[in-house]
Amino acid sequence: MFVPLLALGLPVTATAAVLLAAMQTYGIVPGPTLMIDQPDLVWTLLASLLIGNTLLLVINLPLAPLWARLLRIPRPQLYAGILFFASLGAYSVNQDPFDLAVLLVFGALGFTIRRFGIPVLPLILGVILGPLMEVKLREALDLSGGDISGLFNEGLALVVYALIALAIVVPVVLGRLRSPRTVLDQDSHEEVTR
Repeated sequence: MFVPLLALGLPVTATAAVLLAAMQTYGIVPGPTLMIDQPDLVWTLLASLLIGNTLLLVINLPLAPLWARLLRIPRPQLYAGILFFASLGAYSVNQDPFDLAVLLVFGALGFTIRRFGIPVLPLILGVILGPLMEVKLREALDLSGGDISGLFNEGLALVVYALIALAIVVPVVLGRLRSPRTVLDQDSHEEVTR
């Protein structure tokens, strides 16, 4: 995750996209020159990952049975405890009831998203990468003098557009081709069992 983010400035996961947005907020531009421009930041980040993973190993190995026992807590009690501590933390920051309202609204939104199976990754990537994509589109149009054909007149651009189209179309087509077979296989299996 960190190699493409730090070396190329490409977020490959939702977590990397959030880190990219945080870095850009502080004026850090990830990419090929990051190791030259800010080597202290890169090595500190890598060292913190190493230390964090080592501490997780040391702490989690002896406490694994305890974490497994936490799974025996009934879900309603577990959810009540999580809601209590989240509310306590949100209110304790500013002692403002508005913070609790924000917590409840976003909690209800998260519950709705999870209940109906709405994927969160496209939303996160759209919110974080959307402004960056707009800036890059403006730069590309500025280089071509505002002519939209500048986005299509390079061979490499056409290859990339074709790969994007294939990445979108192929899973849909394969999914439609596989679904009738599974229905037919189930029907034939039922006939054999009779």
